[in-house]
Amino acid sequence: MQRLVYLLVYPFIWFISILPFWVLYGISDVLFFFVYYIIGYRKKVVAENLHLALPHKPEKERKEIRKEFYVHLCDMVLEAVKSLSISEKQMKKRFTISNVDIIHELEKENQNILMFMGHYASWEWSVILQRFVNHKGYAVYKRIENEYFDKLVKKIRARYDSELINTKQTVHKLGTAIANKELLLTAFIADQTAKHWKAKHFQEFMGIKVPVLTGGEMLAKKFDMAVIYLDIRKVKRGHYAADVKLITKTPNDFPDYQITDKFLNLVEDQINAEPAYYLWTHKRWKYRDKVKDYV
Repeated sequence: MQRLVYLLVYPFIWFISILPFWVLYGISDVLFFFVYYIIGYRKKVVAENLHLALPHKPEKERKEIRKEFYVHLCDMVLEAVKSLSISEKQMKKRFTISNVDIIHELEKENQNILMFMGHYASWEWSVILQRFVNHKGYAVYKRIENEYFDKLVKKIRARYDSELINTKQTVHKLGTAIANKELLLTAFIADQTAKHWKAKHFQEFMGIKVPVLTGGEMLAKKFDMAVIYLDIRKVKRGHYAADVKLITKTPNDFPDYQITDKFLNLVEDQINAEPAYYLWTHKRWKYRDKVKDYV
């Protein structure tokens, strides 16, 4: 059944991917109308998240943010599809990166890198970073249930010589690569919620104490990796600007969870600056009422 679904859907995905951007965003506008007005995909979740994270903003403004978010969400879906066929030249034009010299300096120092990112703006297009650095790129992700679509996502990411590794194989894969003297840059998106019964750390995120993921910090300390943050901003429709920020070259000098807290603070800065471009459909604060049982 998984194969059948893939064979039926893939030709449609490919056709969409080769369309020019002006057509793509026309489709996105139609998709927005159905997702927002007809289907109402997770509108209650988004409204609740905005109320929790931005209680100081008037309800009218939160509704405007919500609507703008759905426009952006539909754009991201179509941009992810476009990743299948977009040229490297066009990707570099639409996703610019500043302060790459930070990574080049770490390369000279023979340091492996853990790169934090948030679910903000266009994390999907960040794979083009691999074309500006010599580190071998890895990205930690959660495996897709449909094995054929899982392979498709890996194929898209591999266009720029990055490799996706699922969470269960991360330590082994990175350990083997480092033992083989590979110089690594491992991307880790870690602003989603942790399961409260497994969480080792609880921290305020947008003013609300929640369980947080600490796997990225654990990896950085285990393999003594420099830690950076890729701050991605939306410039205009279909155009993004990323900025490399150094968090630390010496992760083991920090008390446990301080690096994770610094990362979350950087995500908060992005959200507060332009909240519409955060992924509000995630139930990020769903375990907030459970925190008192663990702290």
